[in-house]
Amino acid sequence: MWRSLGLALALCFLPYGGTESQGENFICKQPPDWSIRDQNPMQNSHGSVTVVALLQASYLCILQASRLEDLRIKLEKEGYSNISYIVVNHQGISSQLNYIHLKNKVSDHIPVYQQEENQTDVWTLLNGYKDDFLIYDRCGHLVYHLGLPYSFLTSPYVEDAIKIAYCEDRCGNCSF
Repeated sequence: MWRSLGLALALCFLPYGGTESQGENFICKQPPDWSIRDQNPMQNSHGSVTVVALLQASYLCILQASRLEDLRIKLEKEGYSNISYIVVNHQGISSQLNYIHLKNKVSDHIPVYQQEENQTDVWTLLNGYKDDFLIYDRCGHLVYHLGLPYSFLTSPYVEDAIKIAYCEDRCGNCSF
């Protein structure tokens, strides 16, 4: 019990949900419109908690992707249903070449999107960096933006942020 309380308090005190580099407070705001190859992954996200992972097809991020799949299964077994997971791979050529390795570490339940070099960078639009996790509530409001070291899936911060977004109405005015 004390461990959970301590983690919840730590999440509450993290500036901007854990990403100190954000110059503007994006918490409780809708995400900017973004798409990859004419697909808007956030378009049908209303009604479910949405987890957006900004991962680069590199060793550490591929490991994170496999842990994200483990987290998805764990939360599902605990009764947390209707959670959408999205992985957005980095736009660089190295990430594009290793995209398949990243995609193979998650199930078909987690789409992995590959940005193209000539499109607007989704990571920049979301004010995100490598290994960031953005957690949106059922109404599409950003509840947490967790960056390193809080986004390591070996730590409980991402899981706790998902549970808070799932169980609480942190941003208010959500009809779901």
